[in-house]
Amino acid sequence: MKSINEKIKEKPWIGWALFLGTMVVVFLLGLLASSLVERRAEARIVQIAKGKIKKLESRNPLWGEVYPSEYQSWERTAEDNFESEFNGNTQKDVLAERPNMVILWAGYAFSKDYASPRGHMHAVEDITNTLRTGTPKTSEDGPQPGTCWTCKSPDVPRLMDSVGIEKFYKAKWAAWGSEVVNPIGCADCHDPNTMNLTITRPALVEAFGRMGKDITKTSHQEMRSLVCAQCHVEYYFKGEGKYLTFPWDEGTTAEEIEKYYDEVKFSDWTHAVSKAPMLKAQHPDFEIYQLGIHAQRGVSCADCHMPYKTEGGVKFTDHHVMSPLAKINNTCQNCHRESEETLRNNVYERQRKANEIRNRLEEELSKAHLEAKFAWDKGANEKQMEKTLKLLRQAQWRWDFAVASHGAAFHAPIEIQRILSHGLDKAMQARLSVSKVLAALGFSGDVPLPDLSTKEKAQKYIGLDIKKEKEAKKQFLEQTVPHWIKEAKAKKRLVSVN
Repeated sequence: MKSINEKIKEKPWIGWALFLGTMVVVFLLGLLASSLVERRAEARIVQIAKGKIKKLESRNPLWGEVYPSEYQSWERTAEDNFESEFNGNTQKDVLAERPNMVILWAGYAFSKDYASPRGHMHAVEDITNTLRTGTPKTSEDGPQPGTCWTCKSPDVPRLMDSVGIEKFYKAKWAAWGSEVVNPIGCADCHDPNTMNLTITRPALVEAFGRMGKDITKTSHQEMRSLVCAQCHVEYYFKGEGKYLTFPWDEGTTAEEIEKYYDEVKFSDWTHAVSKAPMLKAQHPDFEIYQLGIHAQRGVSCADCHMPYKTEGGVKFTDHHVMSPLAKINNTCQNCHRESEETLRNNVYERQRKANEIRNRLEEELSKAHLEAKFAWDKGANEKQMEKTLKLLRQAQWRWDFAVASHGAAFHAPIEIQRILSHGLDKAMQARLSVSKVLAALGFSGDVPLPDLSTKEKAQKYIGLDIKKEKEAKKQFLEQTVPHWIKEAKAKKRLVSVN
């Protein structure tokens, strides 16, 4: 019987086969060993966290002592140095760039101040600074309810647990100023005992329940989107208690949510120019994401906005949440083999096409509101204006649903162009409707329109004294906010203040 060496000499390929087979086995054993080491490291860290991090711990730096890699990457959400063709993470005055939006939101706080969003580290700072939250003198004063804090801080779950969900919502926004001091962070999405992803905002759980779904049955991959869906969704404040509610009972498309609002006879405000009963879309990111190709292929929010990263041989999730365009090599190119330039231009092409329709829709909508005012001034009655007001509500809802969503033209470009196109159609119908009303009132020709070419002109036209508002806000920030921080420190709500 021939020895193995003799067989190899006669058939050299046998040696190569044995060599390659051995290499494969060694490689697989290496992967197994690496996985075991990684799992043990994770288990050890979780054990440390159990003793270090308490339930509902909202102070992010304490989590950072146990999870330094994740924490350090999360700290980078404070950066504001990335710009793409459409936004980025730099804060821009959107009303200055698009004065028509002042008219579209006339009578609503967004007509005072609307800036493009920044990173999670700025959440508490930005809601405190914006003119939209007003200038409350006491904790019982101010235009906004406590509900406005819901998505800004891990202090919110802690407060809900201590005072109750309904009491948290019902109190005035200023009532929680010294309590909500830590920006969006670790406890918003993680259970400190297991580090599993968890839902900390009741509105999402309640919405799932009303739809007949059990959110506890969702997979880990689904949770990598649902923790984002706690906040990146359309919502409204229900009833006198301002209870945070997701309007998903009829479904999650723009039309299904609109149907829900119509059935419960809800309006966010009455338009100060046209008198139309209006809806204000918040940021229906999750709803629109679900209608795109990435969601349909099982790609989660975290896959693109929080990709895995390796440093010093340690693999972790990058918590520098931002546009995937900022790090295409670690996001898009995990699946796509095209160059960075090609992938970036693919996104821009979709955004440009949606932006074309958006620009036209904003122009037609603002004219429709102004023409409706002109009709009222000419003596139109409610019966005559009924159809026009309904079309204005419908047109603006579609515009806002598309515009308020972050990254909508990328998440679901076909759906966004559909929604905007339908909005443009309804805006044109509204203008036609009001022209018929004017004709019945004996007016023909073009409606004289004011010069609204700048934010300042538009705000003055709708009766806003922004200079006065800014001065009041400045005093509020100088006098009230330092007391909030001082009290928060005294109660040990803060580890450090950035």
